[in-house]
Order: sequence, then structure tokens, then C-alpha cells
Amino acid sequence: MTAPTQIEPEGLRPPDEGPRERRERTTRKKLPFWDRIKFLLLFTVAFFALVWTDVADNPILPFQDAMYARLHSGSGIALLALAGIEVLRQLHYLISEHVSWYHRMWTHGIFGGVERLTHRMFSDWTRFRLARVFKWLLFLAVVSLVLASALDTTPALALFQVPALLWSAAPMFLQVIFILFIAVGQFAAIFWFLSRGGVDVYYPDDVKTRFTDVWGQDHVLDRVKENIVYLERPEAIESRGGYVPGGILLWGPPGTGKTLMAEAVAGETGRPYVFVDPGAFINMFFGVGVLKVKSLFRKLRKLALRYGGVIVFFDEADSLGNRGALAQGGPGFPRGGFSHAGCNGMSYLSEQSRWEVARESMMYGGGMGGGGGMGTLEALLTELSGLKKPRGFINRHVRRALGMRPKPPPKYRILVMMATNLPEALDEALLRPGRIDRIYKVGYPSKAGRVRTYRGYLDKVKHELDDEQIDKLATITPYATGATIKDMVNEALITAIRDERDTITWRDIIRAKQLKELGPAENVEYIERERHAVAVHEACHAVVAYRTRHHMEIDIATIEKGSGYLGMVASIPPEDQFTTWRSHYESDILVSLASLAGERMFFDGDSSSGVSGDLEQATAVATNMEGVWGMGSTVSSYAASSRLGTGTPGGVPKGEKNDLSARRALADRIEDSLGTMMERAAAILTENRRQVLALAHALETHKTLTGEDVVAVLEGRPGPLVDGSVYADEQFIAEVESYHRAALAAHRGHGRLSVALPARHVPEPVVLEVAAAGNGAVPGNGVAPGAAASTGAVPGAATGKGPAGHEIWRRPDPIDPPANGNGVPQPRQPEPPEPPDQP
Repeated sequence: MTAPTQIEPEGLRPPDEGPRERRERTTRKKLPFWDRIKFLLLFTVAFFALVWTDVADNPILPFQDAMYARLHSGSGIALLALAGIEVLRQLHYLISEHVSWYHRMWTHGIFGGVERLTHRMFSDWTRFRLARVFKWLLFLAVVSLVLASALDTTPALALFQVPALLWSAAPMFLQVIFILFIAVGQFAAIFWFLSRGGVDVYYPDDVKTRFTDVWGQDHVLDRVKENIVYLERPEAIESRGGYVPGGILLWGPPGTGKTLMAEAVAGETGRPYVFVDPGAFINMFFGVGVLKVKSLFRKLRKLALRYGGVIVFFDEADSLGNRGALAQGGPGFPRGGFSHAGCNGMSYLSEQSRWEVARESMMYGGGMGGGGGMGTLEALLTELSGLKKPRGFINRHVRRALGMRPKPPPKYRILVMMATNLPEALDEALLRPGRIDRIYKVGYPSKAGRVRTYRGYLDKVKHELDDEQIDKLATITPYATGATIKDMVNEALITAIRDERDTITWRDIIRAKQLKELGPAENVEYIERERHAVAVHEACHAVVAYRTRHHMEIDIATIEKGSGYLGMVASIPPEDQFTTWRSHYESDILVSLASLAGERMFFDGDSSSGVSGDLEQATAVATNMEGVWGMGSTVSSYAASSRLGTGTPGGVPKGEKNDLSARRALADRIEDSLGTMMERAAAILTENRRQVLALAHALETHKTLTGEDVVAVLEGRPGPLVDGSVYADEQFIAEVESYHRAALAAHRGHGRLSVALPARHVPEPVVLEVAAAGNGAVPGNGVAPGAAASTGAVPGAATGKGPAGHEIWRRPDPIDPPANGNGVPQPRQPEPPEPPDQP
């Protein structure tokens, strides 16, 4: 009784199984008919060619006698021996195809050691090359033996005499054609040489990446796995009348894992992986790109037939797949944008506002088109949809000349994968179904994806971060990609090694984050009055952001001069957000205008040029709100009305080209909106004058503050790295006010400050690995040194708890406490801590 045949399970193999771990065949795979007879046919043709030369040399010699004489000659015996060996080989293959024990004996017992040895010594590609070289050498040996017998010389000399014999035997017109062929062949050789390169082939087992190495993109990975199922088991869909999707486009920002995902597909399937260099099709001469495309797909078809499938990956596909319609721009550009001498105006906008401003400011246009050009894209489109033609010269031409129908081509299992961060630049003909069947966005990872990615890279190094800290790190890096996370962990390791440590701490991660986001500081020293002005400028941004921007949290505040700014305050969303509201944009404008309102308030109506970037971004957002997004006093879109020529509210009638009045009306509405926002920002700063000066003093003292330290200073409590409880002391705040008045006098007189920056001797707080509950306590270590003990959260503030109950962000009560006689709000603490001793 025979054992039941095991049915191979559907779907993907487990991630820990390599591409070689498949169900082993019990017999040898059946050999095609051509492979059975090709060597026997070669030996037969060679033998009769030798017999023909004997008959040609001696016309009276009978054909049978010539065959008998040749069989007893050395060359005839050699050919007969080779043919006998080939017959034995084919009999061996035939038995192995039908008898399992015989196949197992030769495969594992006799040739198993040799096979394993060759696998250890050579890769699959090297073995294939060596086998092909051996076959060519065998072919040349047989041909040289035939020629040597015909020319009565040695086999080596016979090969060199062939060209001269052919030339002397050819008529004149064939010689002329041959000369012309040589001339044309020179150009063909040049183009063949130019068409090489730019394509790297990785054979099975060369790619070690698996799906378990791709983190933070599970929703895309699940869809890509479906394509692998259809690639490995195409009958699962073809037997039901469908077709296997043959093209995938992965688009999204750089560093999100598009190339890594393509490598994982190749590693999981065990198929050859062909990587196409994005610059491979940029050529000087016309037609070279077309030749490269043709050569590429010839190689893909051969690999697909040999290995049962192949994966080709076009990185930066926009360099090849566009015709110049949208060669530049698009939302895939870096999120930053513009920088201005002075304040970094773009940093005060939310991510959505920055994206919208950048998109409206982009210059879309044509140009010289894609890097491919000159028919390269057209050739690619033809190859992607033209894989149905019959295969082989004899099949296509000889059979048709004999009146026979060519055999249909085999089904090439070719999975085309492309990646780009400019999907708008791709030609529509490339993205149609049948060429690119599936289009997936590989965007910024969600918070859960960032947590998984941080854990993956941190597990490769020694670190002291716990789960809560990793969760917090994922929160304060909302737009981190896999590449940036890997780079940040590596930078933290470099920071630790620089301090002669091999373990990453929370402080190392924060330093790495600040270095990557802000860049290295220029280490310039401000003069006292300018340092104070920059600190007040940034403190105004931070205070208004803290009071109004409830959908975002302050990430960092600094007055250290960077490459394009004197200081900045950056905010991040505390959670993944996908909708932006009018109130969000209004808070962006308020934060941007806070610098101008604050400088006018704290410097008696004077203001600096550093607010230019803030005003530019505030105006851009207000313009879109008023004229595009329907968040102003009108409903219609000015942009759409101008494009369609329908007229705009307050503008000229339809059909007239001059819309000066409409633009003037829009500008008036924008100015009115900004003026109202300016008054609101000034009112907020007036109510929070104490907090502005306190934060300005902290910035002058520490230069750079984390978001939690900014909140600690504004609320007058200990923070992770800065003790903000000193700013709850009325006497110290009075000293800060006196310092500001001195700085204002120095500003008016363009002189030096008459007083030094106030300072209190406070012991260095223990570095908090995570911001503890409202008292600023060190986890497991009580209250930070120098901070007054407190048993609960500050009244009037809504608490926000982290994953383990630790407070990370705290929002103020919208109802302000009563102000004192000077119009300055009281500190938000029921019992201010006692001031420390004076130095």
C-alpha cells in the first residue's frame, strides 16, 4: 500500500524557514526532449561530417566503406565513445525519473557529497557559469576534431584556419557583405558594451532579508504577501479564471522601507532578485536605454523559466517612468522647506500646515523629462505588456516558414516591483492594470510601528531603556521612518561610546534626537542683549503654543544658533492625527504671530527682522484658509474660481482677465484675519508675561530645553533635566523682571547690560529617565534634589498619564487663576515651595 501523497500547504512558509526548505522530490524532474537528444545529435552530425570529408577526398570510395573506415579511426572511436557515454547518462536520468530509490541512492549517497562540496565552494550563479563554459568547450572540441580531420591538421590549427577558408571560398559579393557586416558590427559592439551594467542579479540564498526584518509596515506587508502566494501557487487564481498580479508600486517618503520590503519578498520566495539601478537608463546615445530594457527582460525570461519565477525591482522608478509632465515637486519632498535668517518660521507650523504651504509654493513644470527618455519608457511599457510572443528563433520563424503554428510561449512568472517617492511623476500608461496592478503607499509608520522598530534596533545594542521610555520615544518622534530610527539609535550608541560607555541611556537618545533634528550648534556666543531678545522671541512662541495648541505638544525649544536660524520651538502631535481643523490652523497662525506681538510688547513697540519667516508662514496659512480651504469669510475657493474664470466674491465679472480687485479684496480679508489673530496673540502674552520671562530666563541659562522641561518651567515645578520650581518664587521672578528692564535699557541705548543674568544655586537634579508624576519624582528614587516635595498634580491642570501612569504631558486649565495686583497670573500651585537659600 502506497503512502498518501502529501499536499503542500497553501500560503507562505514560516518566517524561520529559508527558501531551500521545500518538500523534497522523490524522483528526478523529467528532462525536456531537446535536452535528451541535443548531445547525441551533435555527435551524429559530427560523425557524418567526417564521413562526408572522406568521400569528398576520395570520390571512388563508397559511402559504406567510408563509414566503416571512420568508425575504426581515432576520431570515430572518440565520437562513438562520447555518444555511448551520453546514452548511458540519458538512461541514468530516465531511471531516476521513475525509480525513487535509485534517484535517492545517486543523489544522497554517491553524488551527495560532491553536490554539497560544490555548493560550499561555489554559488548557484558560479556553478551555472562553469557548466555553461564546460558545454561550450565540449562543443568547440567536437568541432575542432571534425575540422582537423577534414583539413588534415591539428585541432587547434584547424580552428584558426576556418576564417581563411570561409573567406577564400566565399564569392565576391559575400565578401563585400561580410566587410559591411564587420563595419556594422563595430557599432553594434559599442552599443552592446554601453548597454551593459546597471542590473545586479542576486540568486536564491544570496538575499538573507525576511519579512520579520520589515517593521512598522504591517498593513502593506500583508498585501504584498498575497502576491507571493500567487507567485508560488499561480493555479490558485488562474484555475478560477483570474490572472496573477504581476506589478507592484510602492510609493512614499524616503526611508520608509520600500527597498527593504522588495528584498524581503525575494528572500521569502527563494526566487532570483534582479535590482535595477535607477541611473542605469540614463545614457548619452539614443537607443541605448531601449537596448538595456530589451536585454533586461531577456534575462528575466530566462531566469523565470530556470527558477520558476523572478523578482525585478526598479528603485527610484520616477527616473525612468516619467515623460516630463511632473518632473519636480510633490508631497514626497522633505517635510522641512524654507529657512530664514532669524527665527525658523516653518518650525512653528504643524506638519499639515507645513505640507500645505510647501505644496502651494512648489513650482510644477515640464523640462527635459525623465532620466530614461528617448524611447526607454516606451520600450519598458512594451515589455511589461508584450510577454506573449512565441519564444525561440526556430519556433517563430522556421515553423512558420514550414506552415506550422508556433508553439505558445510559456507563462513567465515575473513580479515587477517599483519604488518611488514621486508617484505624480509616473506616466499613467505605466500604472494601468496589467502592468502595475497594485499600488501601495508606504507611509510614515504609526506609533505602534515606531515602537516595534525602536525595539528591533535597540535589541541589537546594549541599552537601559524600558518599555515606557520606548513608548515615549515613539511618541516624540511622530514622523520617524525606519531609516531615521536606525540612524538615531546608531547616533545614540556613538554618543555613549564617546563617553566611554557601551550602554545607551535615555540621555544619549535625547542628545541623538536633538542632533539629528537641529544639527550641530554653531557654538557662537550672543551678546547679552541679543541673547535676551532671542530668548524672549522663542519664549513667546512656546507660551502661545502651550496655551493654544492643544492638538500638539512642545518637543524642543532652543536659542542655539543653527545653520539657518537663531532659535526655534518645535511641536509634535502626541498621537497620530489624520484630520486638520480650522482651530488647528488658527493656533498655527497664533504661534507664528507670537514673535512679532511679543517683541513689540517686551521691547516697547520695537521688532526685529527675525519675524520675517514667521510672518511669511502665517500669511501663507491665512491665505489658504481664506481663499482655498473654506475657513474664511467666504465659501467659494479663490484658487478654483481663478483657474476656471468664473469670477470671485468682490472681483470682476466672468470672462475678464484683470482680477486685480478680487486679489485686493482677498488681501484685505487676509490682513483683517491676521490683525485679529495678532490681537489675540498679544492678549495671551499679556496674561502670561510672568511665564514668558521665566521661560526666557531658562533658555538663556540652559540654551536648549526639552518639551517636558518647558512645561515644568511654565508650571513652576521640577522637570526631568531642569528644575522649574525656582520660577514659582516671587523674589526670583522680581529679579528676572529687573534683568529684563536692564536688557531693555541696553537695547535702547545699544550698550552693555548693567546686571548679570539672575541665578539661584540649585543642586543638579537627578536625570529622570521618564518624566514622573506631577511632583517630578525620580522613579524609585523619591523627589529630585532641590525640588520641594508635592503629593499630587498641580491644581488647575489636566493630567496626561503615560502607559505606566507616569505623567508625560500636562495641559493647563482653560480658566486662568486670579491675577495679582500687577496683572500677572499667580503660579499654578496651591503651596509654592520655599525658595532655596541664597548663595
